[in-house]
Amino acid sequence: MNLQNSSGLLITGGTGSFGQSFLKTAVSKFPKLKRIVIYSRDEFKQWQMMEKFPKEKYPQVRFFLGDIRDFRRFSIALDGIDTVIHAAALKHVPFAEYNPIEFVKTNVLGTENIIQACLDRNIKALISLSTDKAASPINLYGASKLCADKLVVAANNIKGKRDIKFSVIRYGNVFGSRGSVVPMFLKKAKTGVIPITDTNMTRFSITLQEGVDFVINSMKNCFGGEIFVPKLSSYRILDIAEAIGPNCKKEIIGIRNGEKIDEEMITSSDSPFTIQTKDKYIILPADGKTTEIYKNKDKGFNYVEKNFSYNSSSNKSFLSIDQIRKLIIKNVDNSFTPF
Repeated sequence: MNLQNSSGLLITGGTGSFGQSFLKTAVSKFPKLKRIVIYSRDEFKQWQMMEKFPKEKYPQVRFFLGDIRDFRRFSIALDGIDTVIHAAALKHVPFAEYNPIEFVKTNVLGTENIIQACLDRNIKALISLSTDKAASPINLYGASKLCADKLVVAANNIKGKRDIKFSVIRYGNVFGSRGSVVPMFLKKAKTGVIPITDTNMTRFSITLQEGVDFVINSMKNCFGGEIFVPKLSSYRILDIAEAIGPNCKKEIIGIRNGEKIDEEMITSSDSPFTIQTKDKYIILPADGKTTEIYKNKDKGFNYVEKNFSYNSSSNKSFLSIDQIRKLIIKNVDNSFTPF
């Protein structure tokens, strides 16, 4: 689905960091979009976004209060829509461990509501945002997102003759996003002490705009059933701490419940069904139907090697401390100087 040809776009969880950034890009790059619906349950954030995108200047932008747990409400919001980006989720790992059923209701059953509504309303494309934690999950949040991914991919099996594509985008923590390690380290550096969970910890690096651009690119090229994974650089948590507070004390506090040492976005079990292009990996359904489409369309790709896994610790590309500082200045705090 090319948004240039879309008549209407809806973003679930649209008041989050991704939704706000995507909306900013969409109104700039796709002026022909007649309708963009920001669907979320947070009225305060919707009010804040209305201030940034007033209807006088952006008449195509609409704000729709609703919860993805509510099938009927979400279905009503699909009027005039042919493309859905599903970014709504409960995400905080410790909260998931304490309130598991709430995460199941939103991340799993809410996703099923979206799929069924899209089928009922003849939507053309549903793109669902996933997370690295869905690969070999060790916490409830990751398990709920893996279930959501499976539901979206399997929806291609029940679409019948409907002209609709269901695909997934998977990437890890967004660099500098709310609740991530960079803003937390920036705050802690002012005290002279930066807490480190584990000295061996690594993560993939993707900025918010890179995530938005990857979603747009994947939407253009999807056939349905794919899990798209961008090729990214990694960083070491100690290098983040050094970039922010070279003179700060580094205090080891241990990992949190449900937290991984490294990010993994493709497991070795996925390798038989994973192909790669220049800028991304694509996990294809095991039934081979989408694989045949790629072969017939002569899409340039290669299979990954046997037992391949995409892990932030074994990644070939790592950011230097200087590169990390430049990313902080560009994406988090343009007045930043190391403490």
